[in-house]
Amino acid sequence: MVYRYDYLVIGGGIAGMSFALKVAGKGHTVAIISKTELDEANTRYAQGGVASVTNLEVDDFDKHIHDTMVAGDWLSDPAAVAKVVREAPGQIRQLVEWGVNFDRREDGTFDLHREGGHSEFRILHHADNTGAEIQRGLVEQIRSNPYIDIFENHFAVEIITQHHLGKVVTRRTPDITCYGAYVLDEFSGRVDTFLAKVTLMATGGVGAVYTTTTNPLIATGDGIAMVYRAKGTVSDMEFIQFHPTALYHPGDRPSYLITEAMRGYGAVLRNLDGEEFMHKYDPRLSLAPRDIVARAIDSEMKLHGTDHVYLDVTHKDPEETRRHFPNIYEKCLSIGIDITRDMIPVAPAAHYLCGGIKVDLNGESSIHRLYAVGECSCTGLHGGNRLASNSLIEAVVYADAAARHAESVIGGYELRHDVPEWNDEGTVHPEEMVLISQSEKEVNQIMGYYIGIVRSDLRLKRAWNRLDILYQETEQLFKASKPSRELCELRNIIHIGYLIMRQAMERKESRGLHYTVDYPHPENTH
Repeated sequence: MVYRYDYLVIGGGIAGMSFALKVAGKGHTVAIISKTELDEANTRYAQGGVASVTNLEVDDFDKHIHDTMVAGDWLSDPAAVAKVVREAPGQIRQLVEWGVNFDRREDGTFDLHREGGHSEFRILHHADNTGAEIQRGLVEQIRSNPYIDIFENHFAVEIITQHHLGKVVTRRTPDITCYGAYVLDEFSGRVDTFLAKVTLMATGGVGAVYTTTTNPLIATGDGIAMVYRAKGTVSDMEFIQFHPTALYHPGDRPSYLITEAMRGYGAVLRNLDGEEFMHKYDPRLSLAPRDIVARAIDSEMKLHGTDHVYLDVTHKDPEETRRHFPNIYEKCLSIGIDITRDMIPVAPAAHYLCGGIKVDLNGESSIHRLYAVGECSCTGLHGGNRLASNSLIEAVVYADAAARHAESVIGGYELRHDVPEWNDEGTVHPEEMVLISQSEKEVNQIMGYYIGIVRSDLRLKRAWNRLDILYQETEQLFKASKPSRELCELRNIIHIGYLIMRQAMERKESRGLHYTVDYPHPENTH
């Protein structure tokens, strides 16, 4: 079956939905492809909040810019940083107009939090489930918009380029163009053709590549893998942010996130003997940037031979703690931990990708008519490490930029009518799903053992050898099989693992989130 739209949006988080709301109408139609229900996205799991300068009495753009550059280990693109910081307040107003509620004080001003790496209180939030509130507000707007069609439980298999028209495409081809995507209808098992004048990739992150992650397990890097296979530019994949404080509860996957705002609120990290330890690693203590805190916890765990450390908030007022963090309180209570009296067991978990599909200031990728926004994109904002709560605001700022640019050029684009439909003639359904599930576990183990918080040349080389075997096996299976979501996701996480590993090998230094024992940062040589 062939569908035709002006805009095709692949992904249903804050990035994809805010873009769709901005371009829908004025005679333009939009299709949103969501691999699950629209409510299920990385956005929903963001607890901490949205960073934006709103209290001009004490804060200003220059402070937010400086904090972002410091957190990114000075690898961030200054133009991207300035763009996001300066346009953030306007996009906050847009979110509020769409019905998103942020907590306010009695005088009507925003109730601002402060998180690690921020010099001021500038984090807007909704209790400790800000992402869920944003997702709720945007989903309501999307479902009521007559110009937007939603295709839930649909999985994008590949983007369509000249390659599918019989032309040879390499990474040096100067005019690679996207004409839409081949999309699997998970209910019928049929791969449909979605043609579009403009395509937006908003597929989120890659956390499910790792065994221990705070991401929903749908975060398999699909958009990045598709763009890489289409010969698009992908950058900075070595910069994987591990959240320092995921709830340690063996068997949970994904891991439950204990927001960084809790450390901003005053929680203290302790080892299993109840001793504070962050003073050994950074003068900012528990409010140091996430890469430093994650490595400190990893070091303490290895030093003491333990699986976790503790986050202690028992010294704070119990009623205030329950009011600020109601969901965390209930979650911990459900497993026998009263955070007002008991310390919380925590350990690092894969949390956020700072790299991805390389885009310009308009959100456009190296492939014409293809934009990328949100965690799957690499705007240059985060550099070597994401400053806490900068991701949600990046998504809406760049969704706005992409929408404005796409609207200015879409009039010159036409739909292609010579795109062949998906050909799976001669393929069969995989007989043994255990082959797919076992390969996925192997990828997770390889990533955790060899490409985790601390890396080395030897570990990366071993990862290369093991991933290569899985790659060969999976590509053979894909060519012989009818597409399924499970098989496509396996294929994607293998490509993502390869990209992380290869770009980690290429960076011969320790910067930001990429730490290797073979090239230690000068300040870590002791």
